[in-house]
Amino acid sequence: MIIIMKRNASDTQVNNVVARVEQRGCHVHLSEGEERVIIGVVGNGRPIDPVQFERMSGVERAVPVLRPFKLASREFHPQDTIVKINGVSVGGKELVVMAGPCAVEDRDQILEAAHAVKGAGAKALRGGAFKPRTSPYSFQGLGTEGLKLLAAAREETGLPVVTEVMAPEMVPLVSTYADILQIGARNMQNYALLHAVGEAQRPVLLKRGMMSTMEELLMAAEYILSHGNDRVILCERGIRTFEPYTRNTIDINAVPLLKILTHLPVIVDPSHGTGKRELVAPVSRAAVAAGADGLIIEVHPHPEEAMSDGAQSLRPEQFRELMDGLQRVAEAVDRTL
Repeated sequence: MIIIMKRNASDTQVNNVVARVEQRGCHVHLSEGEERVIIGVVGNGRPIDPVQFERMSGVERAVPVLRPFKLASREFHPQDTIVKINGVSVGGKELVVMAGPCAVEDRDQILEAAHAVKGAGAKALRGGAFKPRTSPYSFQGLGTEGLKLLAAAREETGLPVVTEVMAPEMVPLVSTYADILQIGARNMQNYALLHAVGEAQRPVLLKRGMMSTMEELLMAAEYILSHGNDRVILCERGIRTFEPYTRNTIDINAVPLLKILTHLPVIVDPSHGTGKRELVAPVSRAAVAAGADGLIIEVHPHPEEAMSDGAQSLRPEQFRELMDGLQRVAEAVDRTL
């Protein structure tokens, strides 16, 4: 349920409503907009009568939230959430492109990639230090050394770093080096991990599972939001279908649908979504046209030598061409790049 306060509601009136909600054994989440305060009520399983709150001073109305995701719902938070990371804002008018190699391989590789993507207009550096791979014999990443190299690249370029965290016990370590904690598709419903990144109070990039519905994605976000961490970025990265010609199938309609259902920013990963570098640019343009707040793209100085996902990684010159093309699409939908 959400309780909508009147425009002129005083702090005392808001506090009285909060106290009443907590007396009922429920949790409170405040959303302070430009015109009014909205109080989100997360229940304890027992029914709550809206009338008891509508009679209180300063309350305009109490509205049940029928969707299972409460805090992620646009009903609870009508305004778009803008996630700010070291001077970069995700969810505003400016599109944010995060780019870099799938995996950190060595110092020269990550520094060359970082400088290349920054020069082309990327606002954040992506790179995997810990890599969840289908085969246990594939390259698993450099681990802590990879995190240190990402931090070194940030020091040289000023780009915030996004990298994946794979287990709850790894959150403190990765948080020491990363600006954005990425939850990969395979871990979208790792609830212990979702709780851990929520408690960490760090920005989180939450990727949609390869066979997950919109509701499942938003319920995963709800775990993070339930800890008071509202810096969550959703990522459509393609779902598994019957089509064998691409690695996954990008669900473009997920972008406008999510923008209707939730206030959280939405970005798209065309690299994992297609698995083919020649498809990355056109799918990126489609994502921006559909309303995405940004993109996360794999770029490698020498894709033919990449230890992970070389076939879907762009060369630096290809990434620059992509960014030039996105500029025109962004202008057409009243966004900046």
